[in-house]
Amino acid sequence: MQAVVCRAWGTPDTLSVETQPLPQPGKGEVRLRVRAAGVNFPDTLIIQGKYQFRPELPFTPGSEVAGEVDALGEGVSNVKEGDRVIAFLNVGGYATHAVAAAAQLIPMPPELDFEQAAAFVLASGTSYHALVDRAGLKAGETLLVLGAAGGVGLSAVQIGHTLGARVIAAASSAAKLDICRQHGADETINYTTEDLRERLKALTGGPLSTYGGPDVIYDPVGGEYAEPAFRSIAWGGRYLVVGFAAGDIPKLPLNLPLLKGASLMGVFWGEFARRDPRANARNLGTMLSWMKEGRMSLRVSGRYRLDEAGQALRDLEERKVTGKIVIVP
Repeated sequence: MQAVVCRAWGTPDTLSVETQPLPQPGKGEVRLRVRAAGVNFPDTLIIQGKYQFRPELPFTPGSEVAGEVDALGEGVSNVKEGDRVIAFLNVGGYATHAVAAAAQLIPMPPELDFEQAAAFVLASGTSYHALVDRAGLKAGETLLVLGAAGGVGLSAVQIGHTLGARVIAAASSAAKLDICRQHGADETINYTTEDLRERLKALTGGPLSTYGGPDVIYDPVGGEYAEPAFRSIAWGGRYLVVGFAAGDIPKLPLNLPLLKGASLMGVFWGEFARRDPRANARNLGTMLSWMKEGRMSLRVSGRYRLDEAGQALRDLEERKVTGKIVIVP
C-alpha cells in the first residue's frame, strides 16, 4: 500500500509517501480501502509532536476517513466486505488502506459521497457537541463564531442557523465572509479591517455596560481575539474553547467570567465520542437528517493526492482553506 509517513517531528515539508506492507486487521478490527481522508487542524499539530497525544514514530497522520471494508478481523460481524463506512482513527488515515475498530465504524449514508463523508464527522461532530451538549444554544440567542470560514467554524455557522440562533460570523477576508453568509450567517465581522469589540457592540445592542453581546462564543482560533471576544460576551454567556488555530493559547483574566456571570466551556469532541458513543451517534444522526432535508450541507473546497499531503497541511496552517479539504488516495 501507499502511505504518507512522518518519521520525525517537524513541518509538513518533512512528510513523504512510502510503500508499506498491507496492514492486517486484528481481533475486532477491519481493514479499509480509503477513498478519502479528511484534513484537520490537529493533524498539523500531531506531526510536530504538539498535540494532546504523541504517536510513536514513524506514523501515518490522518484521523478521519471514508472508504470500503476490505478485510475483516476475528470476531467482526457488524459489517461485511464491501460496506461503505466512515471511520475515526487516532492516526493512519493518509494512506490507501487503514485499520479501524469495527465497533466504531459509522455506516456511510447514501446521500454522501466519499469526500463529503470524510469531511463530516470531526468538524460537524465537534460543532454540534459544542453548541448543543455544552452550550445549550437556544433559538433566538446570538452566536458569535470566530474563524467562521474554516472546517469547524463553517459547521458551527450552519448548526447555529439551523437551531434558530442569530449567527455572527467573524473571519479574515471578505471572500470568506461571503461563504459564511451563503451558509447561514446573519451578520459578519472582518477582524482584519474592523475592531471586533466595537463591531460586536454595534451588532448586539449598544454599550457593553448593558451586558449585551453574544450569548455563545465559539472559538477554534484562540490567540489575540479571545480576550476582546470574551470581554464582549452577554450576561450569563457561554464561551466555547474549541482549539487554538492561531497557535497561541490565550490567558484570560478570571475576573471576566465573574463580572459577566459567564462560563468557560472546554470542547473535546474526541473524548466525548469515546466516552459516550451512543450520544455521539445520535448527534451525527440528527445532522444527517438535516442534510437530507436540505437544512445543512458540507463544503469540500480542496482535493489533494497523497503526495500533496504536505501542501494540504500548509494550506490549512496558512488559513487558505474554507470549509474542509480532503486527501484522495
